[in-house]
Amino acid sequence: MNPLVVNPIPFPTIDLIPAYPEIVLLVAGSIILLVDMFLGDRRRIVSYWLSIGALGLCAILSALYLAGGHTDYTFGRMFVGDPMANLLKLATAITMIVTLIYSHDYLVDRGIVSGERGGEFYPLVIFAILGQFVMISANNFLSIYLGLELMSLAFYALVALRRDHTASTEAAMKYFILGALSSGFLLYGMSMLYGATGTLDLTVLAHQLDAGVTNRTILVFGLVFIVAGLGFKLGAVPFHMWIPDVYQGAPSAITLVVGGAPKLAAFAIVLRLLVEGMISLAFDWQQMLMILAVLSLALGNLAAIAQRSVKRMLGYSTISHMGFLLLGMLAGIINGNAYSASSAYSSALFYAVVYALTTCAAFGVLLAMSRNGYEADDIDDFKGLARRNPWAALVMLLTMFSLAGVPPTVGFYAKFSVLSAAFLTGQVWLVVFAVLMSLIGAFYYLRIVKLMFFDEPVTSAAIAGARSGRFDARLVLVVNGAALLVLGVLPEGLMQACVNAMAVTLSPTFQ
Repeated sequence: MNPLVVNPIPFPTIDLIPAYPEIVLLVAGSIILLVDMFLGDRRRIVSYWLSIGALGLCAILSALYLAGGHTDYTFGRMFVGDPMANLLKLATAITMIVTLIYSHDYLVDRGIVSGERGGEFYPLVIFAILGQFVMISANNFLSIYLGLELMSLAFYALVALRRDHTASTEAAMKYFILGALSSGFLLYGMSMLYGATGTLDLTVLAHQLDAGVTNRTILVFGLVFIVAGLGFKLGAVPFHMWIPDVYQGAPSAITLVVGGAPKLAAFAIVLRLLVEGMISLAFDWQQMLMILAVLSLALGNLAAIAQRSVKRMLGYSTISHMGFLLLGMLAGIINGNAYSASSAYSSALFYAVVYALTTCAAFGVLLAMSRNGYEADDIDDFKGLARRNPWAALVMLLTMFSLAGVPPTVGFYAKFSVLSAAFLTGQVWLVVFAVLMSLIGAFYYLRIVKLMFFDEPVTSAAIAGARSGRFDARLVLVVNGAALLVLGVLPEGLMQACVNAMAVTLSPTFQ
């Protein structure tokens, strides 16, 4: 052997294919950040199109991966590309494309994407979506926290983007303080579990808990903090305080960015942490989630009745819907038996996707009505809408019916699937309670319908068709509303996709 020849140190090869959507977003966000420095107000549409293009490419990649049906790990098993992750990324990308199309004219109208501060919006949105994608594919405490903080920090800045607007600044401050507190809860809970098991990997954590070699008291203590942190990200009671203020205080377009697609990522980390990582502690965390679900259903629906601000009403509505989402998580494991796990968790996944789709439609109408600096946020703004603009009233009708769970909209099927999963596991009292709360909630949804179709309009001003580049936002909004009806009549395709994705994703957990 020649002593002058030095053998190179072998480096482990990393398969980047599962992370291509994240790489696309990272590159796109960096490019938009740099390119925007050389763009004037008239050419800032370039940032908009770059964002749409990047999200479209992510949607295509996610759809191709979903069709393949494979589960791939990379970055030392810190990152997983499985069918559930690909389905949620596809839904997130589509939701954010629709969000940007709805929001463009609104943002230009208020100077949020123009002037000296105009270059901040699109990079912040792209990096927030990158954080959501990382959360969705995280298989490790570190990657979960990295994605969570990347998303949260971008959202803090977005909510406060109108620095001369008192309500936005106040909402951002509340969001930041409570968000930092919840991140501390989540991080402390993770540190307790790491101290008890010696691992950050969720798969190894599940095996450690199955073996029963760790101190159960420490595990449950850490679990309490993790559930508290997750409750904040979902907006479940009693960790809901930020939602009404942020929904009302932030500009409507940014409220949609914060309140739509992020719920998909929040659902992903709930399932990753509690089901894939801590299924052995299901009895403990299900009791905690039951309390959160009951409180969210009650407070969300009751408090929404008293609201005159439509955005604040939708904020409390979100809290009640997160209660329904948690019902699906409760129905997976009963008395240590996982026979209903796949159907229960797939119903919760279906509910999360439907919620994001419906939220887009609701805020799409609000953004279409908000013109020339005027915010259509009071319920009286909807009086006589059917006479002023029939298409907007029809889309809002379908949206309110879907949120209320009125057939034949997809919201009815989403609620029915969750309630069926809970009923089949014997939790009859929870089902009855959820139905009663839904009946109460139907009041404030149907009140909007009554105002649109049966009251006299308070203004005769027409609603202009919002256009964003070559996309007609009116056409996208009509398609969005039609999807709520079509998926309600023919829900089998989306539901089967959720069932298949969840079956493959959870097969290592329940094998």
